[in-house]
Amino acid sequence: MRLGFYMGYAPPGTSPLELIALAQEAERLGYDSAWAAEAWGTDAVTVLTWLAATTSRIKIGSAIMQIPGRTPANTAMTAATLDLMSGGRFLLGLGTSGPQVVEGWHGQPWGKPITKTREYVQIVRAALRREVLEFHGDQYDVPYSGDDATGLGKPLKLLVRPLRESIPIYLAALSPKNVRTAFEIADGWLPIYFSPERARDAFGYELRDGFDIAPSVNVVVSDDVEAARDMLRPLLALYIGGMGARGANFYNALFRRYGYEAEAARIQRLYLDGKKREAIAAVPDALVDDVSLVGPPERIRDRLEAWRESGATTLLVATRDVASLRTMAELML
Repeated sequence: MRLGFYMGYAPPGTSPLELIALAQEAERLGYDSAWAAEAWGTDAVTVLTWLAATTSRIKIGSAIMQIPGRTPANTAMTAATLDLMSGGRFLLGLGTSGPQVVEGWHGQPWGKPITKTREYVQIVRAALRREVLEFHGDQYDVPYSGDDATGLGKPLKLLVRPLRESIPIYLAALSPKNVRTAFEIADGWLPIYFSPERARDAFGYELRDGFDIAPSVNVVVSDDVEAARDMLRPLLALYIGGMGARGANFYNALFRRYGYEAEAARIQRLYLDGKKREAIAAVPDALVDDVSLVGPPERIRDRLEAWRESGATTLLVATRDVASLRTMAELML
């Protein structure tokens, strides 16, 4: 199991340069990869470009670049450019995000996310192979041929020659159907809030040779286990309770599949009723322990065995603490 560093995105009031410094330390510690994210703040591409320019070995990944934020052709251009400029170190992580972001930020219909993802990946791969690009599907029409088309569009081929014809593509997926799609059309899966004991039953996946399962895991190294859990409860309460509307929260549905039906319902009810402190307090210890690595180094070392047995091939360490980053490197030796 390899180690990666999950940079995420810069929280409000902070600079991505703080994430860059941590990723540079991860490279010094021997981490295999570093991954930048985007929501509706800092973008992933700019951060990864800066990181590529200030490192020499560590792979640079997007976890994720938002599918509604870029056309597939633009993503192929970006992937080819990042791969060329990094010396073949780029890993392309993609995801649709949720309907609140797709419709509320990007101004696109939520539509058919799995169909869109399938077509998107197909177009990106064709473009990176430098095929003359022509695709007429359910979600994408290249060259555009709608009723308002000028008729001047023609099939084009990527001008730049990519360093690698096949850049690894990873997909973020939270539902069993999405996970099956990732195993079918991608080179890797980027799960969030992955439970090593419960994931296989929850998602129904079968391991595939060469397929990279790369879950991100929040890590808090501390001699005080309860204090470490308390650091993560607000984040878990936010995702389980506040990400999405009642009945349309993918993270809430995920924890229900893990067997926390009553707990997930209560956290969401409290959170959406404005009782955030009560929602945070309602996050049980067992739930935190299921999807996180918390406590002293020896406790985390013991817990890592479950992650190895789960089939995870890359562990993306999510932390803003240099000491935790170093501890994980030591534990994986």
